[in-house]
Amino acid sequence: MTPKLFTTLKTYTRAEFGSDLFAGVTVALVALPLSIAIAIASGAAPAVGFVTAIVAGFLISALGGSRVQIGGPTGAFIVVVAGVIATHGYDGLVAATFLAGIVLIIAGLFRAGQLVRHVPEAVINGFTIGIGVIIGTSQLPDLFGLAGPFPADFLEKIPALFKALPGLNPASLAIGLATMVLITLLRRAFPRLPGLIVAVALTSAAVALFDLPVETIRSRFGELPQSLPAPHLPDLNLATLRELLPSALVIAFLAGVESLLSAMVADRMIGGRHRSNAELMAQGWANIGSSLFGGLPATGAIARTATNVRAGGKTPVAGIVHALTLLAIMMLAAPLASYLALPALSGLLLLTAWNMSEPHRWGEYLRGRRSDVALLFITLVLTVLTDLTVAIGTGIALGLALRLSRRGVEDPDWTPRDK
Repeated sequence: MTPKLFTTLKTYTRAEFGSDLFAGVTVALVALPLSIAIAIASGAAPAVGFVTAIVAGFLISALGGSRVQIGGPTGAFIVVVAGVIATHGYDGLVAATFLAGIVLIIAGLFRAGQLVRHVPEAVINGFTIGIGVIIGTSQLPDLFGLAGPFPADFLEKIPALFKALPGLNPASLAIGLATMVLITLLRRAFPRLPGLIVAVALTSAAVALFDLPVETIRSRFGELPQSLPAPHLPDLNLATLRELLPSALVIAFLAGVESLLSAMVADRMIGGRHRSNAELMAQGWANIGSSLFGGLPATGAIARTATNVRAGGKTPVAGIVHALTLLAIMMLAAPLASYLALPALSGLLLLTAWNMSEPHRWGEYLRGRRSDVALLFITLVLTVLTDLTVAIGTGIALGLALRLSRRGVEDPDWTPRDK
């Protein structure tokens, strides 16, 4: 249960601080456009993405069980957050995030950190690809500069997008595509540098310099605030508790799974070992903290964690520096960040959706067991066409049934009461 920060500080050196400082600032510059873009894609105000990255990012690093985990809002939550906001309003989302934090703390206390290993990999892959599809389609209106609103339902959204195509804005499309190309080139040429913010800043500067007819954060939402909001408890009573509990459980499940998967990826990169139950506890406190400031659900972010490792991050201090750097940017440069172009952020999220679906592994998935391939496709289709709650519940139930049937085939004498 002991946070890694407390362990690493016992032997902390000046050289490690130098590495953590550089890595933390680098990750902050990557997290800035991502956090804002994720908030907008979720149907929330851009500022709440900023707030979540600062508050939750600080708590995940300060209390977590991984040396290099970076936390904040992630693409995996876009679908869930958008659904909760549409059904219960933003106040309902804040309350559900608060409840999810409590669930995660209880899970950590009961040492449920190892249970993530029992979630079938095909289910995780299926809903991850499904989320990538939903995120990608949700970004097309801003990428093309199309006038909305557009239906939330996937099957209704696609024909609506085709119907709106005659209104395509060439300038918006050019800015979005240029951002995607720049991000890709900068990642390959300078993998240790924060290419995301450089690409988004350059294309957004082009919009301002040439006065292009392209929407920005400022033109749609107004200027970003220069300070954190005052914390306050969400409005909760017995009726809202019953109403929001299913959403809170989904948020807690996603936060737990994604954070522990991210920690395992980090372990492979640094040759370390995370403390899963401490990590769950940290995710719980981070989501409670985020909700107190009106923020979004948060978890460990695989891409930002990998960026931290590649930039030289050694201890949780890098994650704390990342959060404090974002706070400094909010206080000193928020009006400047308000000029970021929305098509540039859409291009960034399209690449994020593509990368999170891990296309380089699709061949490996298709070469697996037929039952696993079927489970992946069922989870994917349910994620896209229904909702994440149904997809995850069905996927885990089918995965458990498959695992039990395989044990029966591999050992004909096995019964469920065998140990």
